[in-house]
Amino acid sequence: MRLLKLLLILGVCVAGPAAAGPLEDGVAASRSGDYATALRLLRPLADQGNAVAQFNLGVMYGLGRGVPQDLTAAVSWYRKAAEQGEARAQNNLGSMYDTGQGVPLDHAAAASWYRKAAEQGVATAQSNLGFLYSHGRGVPRDPAAAVSWYRKAAEQGYAEAQNNLGVMYEGGQGVAQDYAAAVSWYRKAAELGHAKAQHNLGLMYNHGRGVPRDYAAAAAWYLKAADQGDTAAQVKLGIFYGTGQGVSQDPAAAAAWFRKAADQGEAAAQFNLGILYVQGRGVPVDAVRAYKWFSLASLRYDASDKESREDAAKNRDMVATKMTPAQITEAQKLAREWKPKPGSSRP
Repeated sequence: MRLLKLLLILGVCVAGPAAAGPLEDGVAASRSGDYATALRLLRPLADQGNAVAQFNLGVMYGLGRGVPQDLTAAVSWYRKAAEQGEARAQNNLGSMYDTGQGVPLDHAAAASWYRKAAEQGVATAQSNLGFLYSHGRGVPRDPAAAVSWYRKAAEQGYAEAQNNLGVMYEGGQGVAQDYAAAVSWYRKAAELGHAKAQHNLGLMYNHGRGVPRDYAAAAAWYLKAADQGDTAAQVKLGIFYGTGQGVSQDPAAAAAWFRKAADQGEAAAQFNLGILYVQGRGVPVDAVRAYKWFSLASLRYDASDKESREDAAKNRDMVATKMTPAQITEAQKLAREWKPKPGSSRP
């Protein structure tokens, strides 16, 4: 079962080189983290209508660099620059509409602004527009159009689009299913450090799709993704270490990787960690912690995955039959107080 969900990377950046003078100095100051100087130099230029300065002010307000974060002000500056044809501002304005930051959520407006930037060759915007076509947000769902836009961005070396194009080839969405092509695009993105692509390439080696089945290669790519905090890859590594597939069997390492993902809220990892605490594999037998992790998993599995939710609840209830009332109270308290932690790398 594929654990990947297509995600947008909606980053913003400062402008590239500009004509010598206050604009160039302001951009350089922003890049170096001297936001007070950047604001002093860029604000007058932005007020005079300079689109590059307006774009950079939008970035500063959007991220709270040198000024209090103000998403409405960010939108205002992006719009001023975007209406002058500043492609990066058009993309970022699209992202604000896409996520409802500083403006009401409006996928149609997002698609319109992404398209303007995409037609100017901005890879991020091309990828973002592809995502909207893939999911039918703000535009009619059109997998073939999604593939077309992903390809434009992927051919510019944009890793997110390369990964998403791989997903389209693997699933036969908008293009004939072609595992070898999927592997090729996943590899390009994976070699650029894209965690989801590294995970997906690991899956292809795991299942022998588009490449000969190779559990050691799968484990190596899962490790690269897991080291970046990718929970799906961390779960896969936990399974591999638990079974000795592609790596030497190591129950303690399995538990450590499951814990990394469980701490981030990954339900499958929480369920597996609960099993290990029941069995005492890689961790001491501990009914309280088993109950806690089963309880959390029963709530964090997707609502559509009713069977997994029920399995976690049944395991929780089975563990409870061997616990004292005080232990159950403690486990319930641990589950209530649990909060997800940021992603982390290898144990």
